[in-house]
Amino acid sequence: MLTLDLKNTKPAEKKEQKKIQDFLKNIEKKNQGFYKVIDDKKAFEKIEALAKKIKNNFEFFVVLGIGGSALGTICLKNGLKPTNHEKLFIIDNIDPDFIKEIENKIDIKKTLFIVVSKSGDTLETLSQFFYFQKKIKDKKLEVKKHFIFITDAEKGYLRELAKKENYQTLDVPENVGGRFSVLTAVSLFPAALIGINIKKIINGAIKTRDMFLSKDTKKNLPFLLAKTQYDFYKKGFKTNVLFPYSNSLSSFSDWARQLICESTGKKSTGITIVFSLGATDQHAQSQLFHEGPNDKLIIFFEIEKFKNTLKIPNKTLRNITFNKLINIEKASTEKSLQEANRPTITIKLSEISEETFGELFILFEGATAFLGEFFDINAFNQPGVEHSKKLTKQAILKL
Repeated sequence: MLTLDLKNTKPAEKKEQKKIQDFLKNIEKKNQGFYKVIDDKKAFEKIEALAKKIKNNFEFFVVLGIGGSALGTICLKNGLKPTNHEKLFIIDNIDPDFIKEIENKIDIKKTLFIVVSKSGDTLETLSQFFYFQKKIKDKKLEVKKHFIFITDAEKGYLRELAKKENYQTLDVPENVGGRFSVLTAVSLFPAALIGINIKKIINGAIKTRDMFLSKDTKKNLPFLLAKTQYDFYKKGFKTNVLFPYSNSLSSFSDWARQLICESTGKKSTGITIVFSLGATDQHAQSQLFHEGPNDKLIIFFEIEKFKNTLKIPNKTLRNITFNKLINIEKASTEKSLQEANRPTITIKLSEISEETFGELFILFEGATAFLGEFFDINAFNQPGVEHSKKLTKQAILKL
């Protein structure tokens, strides 16, 4: 279960109800499916069936992708750590040393490569594919048995190649952008391969999706989160600090950073995301947050129940548990920031689980969609990134 504690912030007034209705209509007009795909039971059954069919045929799984094609998978792997999580590797960069490091950890003959690109033309992903495709060929293996493409159903290089050479594929829905695709085959298929229960993820997502579609200003947590972010942005708080008191949410912050920055950074507006980890960064960044520029909204994440309970055998510390200690430190840090007139809110999770990750994904995707409406921008495109891609291709052609 997920709750939102908006200390020192103004609650949404009744007049905001019409704003929610108008925003939802605008989002619907943009034909965005990130909150609709979770109803596609056939797609999830296909993902589960394919994962079950092939997961015992390989010792290693390697995702080739970048940005939204990788961050959700990293988030689920690192956050949930199922028994087989060490079998999954994600190559989300074109750093040659990083690629070689992963290559040295796997046996090519026993590896399934999952090539993920919504467009099917992502330069970094294709370069990774070409590299490992040759490695497979050099070992005289049947190439198509070692690759699965997750891409657009109709267009792009990967789709054309799949049709031509009969590669196995899973679809990315046309109306779901890359950074909003965590609840599609993009992340759910690799998750299913290592034993993560994707049905529970979807169940959690449905809970928050129902909130996202609610006209009730008290129940619509994605709207309340976005309104809080926007209200503070107008007051000059243009940086949001994501401050989870749980190592399991470190990679979630990376996922949310891309989602928010790439969605809101348009027309000289946008929210900058900074990541901190509690309690670690109480000893690194907290001084800046307390006495540095007062331009940051601090968003804490608190876990009510950890998977493990560990007692501290010391009378000075009252023999309390680490579980209690970390939440005391979170509460104390939040209180001290509030006393320094620094704005904070808290997102509380009952536990770290598949269901709560599903809730978090829709909470932030929905809030980001609403932020686009608050800022009067299109939260679903990325013109600046596209221009960079164009310049990169032009530079390569000149070589």
